[in-house]
Amino acid sequence: MQALLEDFDGVAPPAAAPWYFATMSCAHGLAAEMFESAFSVDTSTITFGRGALAELGEHARALGIKRAAVFTDPRVKNLPFFQGATRSLETSHVDFEVFAQCRVEPTDVSFSTAAEFARAGRFDGYISIGGGSVIDTCKVAALYATYPAPFLTYVNAPIGEGRPVPGPLPPHIACPTTAGTGSETTAIAVCDILSIGAKTGIVSRAIRPTRALIDPTCTASLPASVVAAAGFDVLSHALESFTARPYSCRKKPDSPAQRPLSQGSNPWSDLGSIEALRLGGKYLVRAVTDPSDSEAREALSWAATLAGIAFGNAGVHLPHAMSYAVAGLAHDFQMPGYPEGESFVPHGISVILNAPSTFQETAAAAPDKHLTAARALGANAADSDRDNAGEILTNILTELMKKTGVPNGIAAVGLASSDLPALAERAALQKRLTDNAPIDVSVELLERLFSNSLTLW
Repeated sequence: MQALLEDFDGVAPPAAAPWYFATMSCAHGLAAEMFESAFSVDTSTITFGRGALAELGEHARALGIKRAAVFTDPRVKNLPFFQGATRSLETSHVDFEVFAQCRVEPTDVSFSTAAEFARAGRFDGYISIGGGSVIDTCKVAALYATYPAPFLTYVNAPIGEGRPVPGPLPPHIACPTTAGTGSETTAIAVCDILSIGAKTGIVSRAIRPTRALIDPTCTASLPASVVAAAGFDVLSHALESFTARPYSCRKKPDSPAQRPLSQGSNPWSDLGSIEALRLGGKYLVRAVTDPSDSEAREALSWAATLAGIAFGNAGVHLPHAMSYAVAGLAHDFQMPGYPEGESFVPHGISVILNAPSTFQETAAAAPDKHLTAARALGANAADSDRDNAGEILTNILTELMKKTGVPNGIAAVGLASSDLPALAERAALQKRLTDNAPIDVSVELLERLFSNSLTLW
């Protein structure tokens, strides 16, 4: 925690919440007024359950939407539940146009194309029906249609300018069709910046969807590989939120309005994270290996919702920071079940491949939390095992990865030892994420973590 102490002129964080500090290594001291003592809980309004998508038209009318931009991708557009959703809009007399060119793993170029459609359409509301890529595309299209600006204006610093969104956006109803990203509840949109070969995003409470309609029946037709990738994104969200630096170890903002979205682990995010891990440990393998197991896929949808709310208020850290570098540099990998002819590493895969090495490293900062997480995933561990918490958590993660056909490390998606310096440098750009880790982060540490991620078993 040395860097944390140096940031605050040597004044150590206070024992403002001992009942919470007990779960995470954090220095104690005086000057409590300098450190955060409160946390916020923000999320979209949520409707969850089988058949929820059929309510789309009524929810749109209730939000005052008369002319909607409906975002989806070419595959989802042809599925029965999409046709049912548009019929619901027609029944409720909501005019709409469909943009079906959303790209899986979007780029700054695909975001800009979607924004041009939104600007031209003069819409008063937005609807996204698809996975996280579709939902993120809709968020960004609504933003740039409402407040036009050069693309990097709202993109996270240091890659972009990181300017605040000037005001509110029109209502957005997000309807996820995968169980993983949690984008329907978050204020984050992520893309590849093609000019620099790195992934980053836009973070603002203004882009959080107004309402989420989460219908788990939409996941029934997903291929096993897509369920695995999305499911491991759920586990990563939950693990990273649960082990993030605590909110009460952060400097108190000058005003409540300046409290960050990624505010660190907190009692609320911990609740959602642990339940998401329990559900993932119990149902992920079933959901991947048996597409007819509706109970497992519904449970995974609920886990994704809980983890989305958790990381939307706590933030994630190193596996996600590292994943952006992996996605930016690995260009020759094709995952079965994804669009043919396009080479990319699915987001959940790029994240989970870095998770074992990360949690082996971070366990010393919070052994009890890492051990609790391992137990939630299904590991058989006693309190006396806290000194081996990192290894226990790593073992249960890799066991789940093997059972669901995940590639064996970042070497399996096309990266090599020669890529390690570039991977570390690009991950280090994600300061919003690296600063949320429970340990101090350097380029040297990141390079070592990537090295340990080349092959996992």
